[in-house]
Amino acid sequence: MKHNRKTTTVVVLGMAVFSAAMLRAVGQTGQDPAPSAQQKSARVERGAHLVKTMGCNDCHTPWKLGPRGPEPDMTRALTGHPQEMVMPPPPPAVGPWVWHGAATNTAFAGPWGVSFTKNLTPDPETGLGRWTEEMFVAAMRTGRDQGKGRPIKPPMPVQIIAALPDEDIKSIFAYLQSLAPVKNKVPETIDPEEKR
Repeated sequence: MKHNRKTTTVVVLGMAVFSAAMLRAVGQTGQDPAPSAQQKSARVERGAHLVKTMGCNDCHTPWKLGPRGPEPDMTRALTGHPQEMVMPPPPPAVGPWVWHGAATNTAFAGPWGVSFTKNLTPDPETGLGRWTEEMFVAAMRTGRDQGKGRPIKPPMPVQIIAALPDEDIKSIFAYLQSLAPVKNKVPETIDPEEKR
């Protein structure tokens, strides 16, 4: 009888040590477990709410003239500056005017140069289709393309988005990835010295 208790105690202690080591090893990978279908759905829903309430369509969706005046053209939702719209050189900033915006609200000129709003749909060639969640979070945290590229130019409010918790930024990305991909190649940013 004593032999069985001793053996059982050794086995239980061995399992506890093994379990603790496995938990520590899993924790050291730094990878979160894959979200369930319900968690993914909740994340997309939260992202849709954030995109709507934070005004992402105000700049990333081209505007049109509607029955009540200018409004986002939701048939082109979050597709960025229209590729077919070639902008003329911006006029110089005069007096208290420090920046100019296109009628579509997708191109902006100021001391930073000329910026065009990005295609946020998951098109792999012209949008966010090749981006990972990690790249998106890094971009919103650092204010740099994919977290390490060129600086994201005004008027993109990265300083506001950077204040969100990671889960909200991941939710925005999940929502954007749930959209239908739209091919729309947005022009590259024009640096100040190039715009003159």
